[in-house]
Amino acid sequence: MSERRLSYRSVRLDLNATLQPHMNPYSFLEPHSRAIRVWHWTFVLFVSATIAIVLLASTVFRTRNTIPLVQQQLQQKGINASEDQARAVAHEFNDQLWNMHRLIGFGLCALLLARWFIDLSEPRGERLQVRLKKALGFRSTIPIEMIQRRHYVNVKATYLVFYTVFTLMALTGLVLAFDNVRQLEEIRPLAKELHSLLQYVIYAFIGIHLIGVIRADLGQHKGIVSGMIHGKKLG
Repeated sequence: MSERRLSYRSVRLDLNATLQPHMNPYSFLEPHSRAIRVWHWTFVLFVSATIAIVLLASTVFRTRNTIPLVQQQLQQKGINASEDQARAVAHEFNDQLWNMHRLIGFGLCALLLARWFIDLSEPRGERLQVRLKKALGFRSTIPIEMIQRRHYVNVKATYLVFYTVFTLMALTGLVLAFDNVRQLEEIRPLAKELHSLLQYVIYAFIGIHLIGVIRADLGQHKGIVSGMIHGKKLG
């Protein structure tokens, strides 16, 4: 009788192990230090602010779009302004927004530098490059674990690409911000074109990242968002 009970129990344990999804050590439900969490949400705030400013400066407060408004307001005060005069006033609104964009850009450069120092201060096992390297060397005979590992590697590699692109974005932005430095005049046109192009790469990454995080939190990685708030490892 005892042998039958033991056999039945073993079969049930094996069945449960088969039915339950395996989770390898390289899941996304990993702990985050306070420094990383503070950095992440500060970065989100700064990026959101600069995107909002770029959208406003490129649409609502675009110089050619606000010229008629300036002329209309001046006419109500009994002042007839030419298009060139109105453009000078309208352009000032646009300039103020781009000045704010430049200041926020300096903040993003500081955050990018801070991210590098934070990563160096983290325990070796929690550094992004080390996690990625360990995941690349992970092997398992369980198919689902290898699928999870491949997905983990792809996502983490994408983060490295994002940081590389954002570094280029920051460097080109600095070239444009210091427009009074003569030594940068020759590369400024190229920097402007590259800076403008890279913003769309950043927008694409943000969109993909948001969709991916929402899907993960609603799927097999429940708690991934809250984990970035309180830092605990879930799952």
